[in-house]
Amino acid sequence: MKLYHHPGSANARKSRLAAALLRIDLDLQFVDVFAGAHRRPEYLAINPNGMVPTLVDDDFVLWESNAIAQYLASKSTVMDLFPASPQTRADVTRWLCWDLAHWTPATQSLNFERLFKKIARIGEPDPAAVDKGLANFHRFASVLDGHLSHGRQYLVGTALTLADTSVAAGLTYAAEAQIPVDGYANIERWFGSIAKLDAWKATAPPAMA
Repeated sequence: MKLYHHPGSANARKSRLAAALLRIDLDLQFVDVFAGAHRRPEYLAINPNGMVPTLVDDDFVLWESNAIAQYLASKSTVMDLFPASPQTRADVTRWLCWDLAHWTPATQSLNFERLFKKIARIGEPDPAAVDKGLANFHRFASVLDGHLSHGRQYLVGTALTLADTSVAAGLTYAAEAQIPVDGYANIERWFGSIAKLDAWKATAPPAMA
């Protein structure tokens, strides 16, 4: 299976993290988004959104990071990252939807304003956009922190699932983008345990000066 990705993409990390945990070897295809490779006709032919990641498994093409992670989980028995129990699977899916609808937009806005603008040399952070990003982050961080209260180790059940890996990926640049997780003790505890995983370390983005 080929995964078209950029190593600095937090969304692409969701797919790579799932594959690493499931011990699935992916043929990684580098897409240089800073050079505009994601908008070239040959890439748009497999992903008309012009975004990463994209998975190609023979003649099956799949985009959307959480869908890719679900597909990978269905092809491995190494870990039960996407449990088959209807209620448990629905709960994992709930968090994957929450991630895409609320968490990722909030963290991505701060990543873009405080980190990627600097990397791409496209200007200074927009204070209004930063304020909006922070407001959204605090709104949804409160939800996540509350759910993780009372010592809850994982988002769903008593084992690691795609809910944990996908939501954690949104904090890939927490330090660099000054995302204020330090105000949320339960998130810090939960994220700290995810960050200790060998798969998390193996999928860390390279330093991008």
